[in-house]
Amino acid sequence: MKVLAYSLFSDFDISLFVSGKHFRLYEKFGAHLINVNNTNGTYFSVWAPNAQAVGVIGDFNEWDRISHPLNRRLDSSGIWEGFIPNVAKGTIYKYAIRDFNGQEIEKGDPYASRWEHPPRTASLVWDTDYTWKDKPWLKKRPKLNALNKPMSVYELHLGSWQRDPSEPKRVLTYKEIAASLVPYILDMGFTHVELMPIMEYPYYPSWGYQITGYFAASSRHGTPQELMFLIEELHKSNIG
Repeated sequence: MKVLAYSLFSDFDISLFVSGKHFRLYEKFGAHLINVNNTNGTYFSVWAPNAQAVGVIGDFNEWDRISHPLNRRLDSSGIWEGFIPNVAKGTIYKYAIRDFNGQEIEKGDPYASRWEHPPRTASLVWDTDYTWKDKPWLKKRPKLNALNKPMSVYELHLGSWQRDPSEPKRVLTYKEIAASLVPYILDMGFTHVELMPIMEYPYYPSWGYQITGYFAASSRHGTPQELMFLIEELHKSNIG
C-alpha cells in the first residue's frame, strides 16, 4: 500500500494557484476518494512550501510517520501529493510534517470535508456526494429572493437553539434540527434562515468563531450529507 505518484492538478490549475486566482481549490486539495488504474483509494494533497517532508498518518497505517510519504511537486508550487490505494471513506488521518527547522509536527487537513468529533482533532476521509431533491425551490428562488419581495431572516446557533430535555447536554443532529426547525420557521413567518458558523471548530463556547476546518460542517451534528438534508428540508418549505 505504497504512495503512488498521482495528481489532480493540471498545469492550468498550478498557474491559477500560484497567481492567487484559483477559486475551486477544494476540488484539488485535501483527501479525495478516486480510482486509479482500477484501484480504489484516496488522493491526498496539501500545501507546505517550507516543509522538508510530508507524509500521511492514520488508523490505516498505525500512525507510522515514514510509511506513506507524499511526493513534492517538481515545480515551485510547494504542493505535496500522492495516491494511497485502499484508503477508504471514514479513514482517520493527519499529515506528519517535518518543518523547515527539522521539527516533527502533526496537522489536520485544512481542506478536509469532515473532522473527528471535538475534542479529537484528526481529519476523516469523506465525500460530499448527495442527490439533491430541491429543484422546485431552485426554480422559485429568483422570484422568492427578488428585491421587491418581503424578507425576514431568523439567525440561530445550531448547538444551542434547542435540546432534548431528556438529554440536555447532547446537541441535536442536523436531521433532528430539521424536524423541529422547519415548522417553527413557518409558524413564525420567517422567509430565510441564517446559521451561525457551522464549520468545524474545537472550542464550543466560541459558538463556531474559532474555525479549524473551513471546508467541513461540524461533526457535532452529523455528516456533511445530513447538513445537506437540513438545507433541503428548508428549501422544500420555500425557506431560503
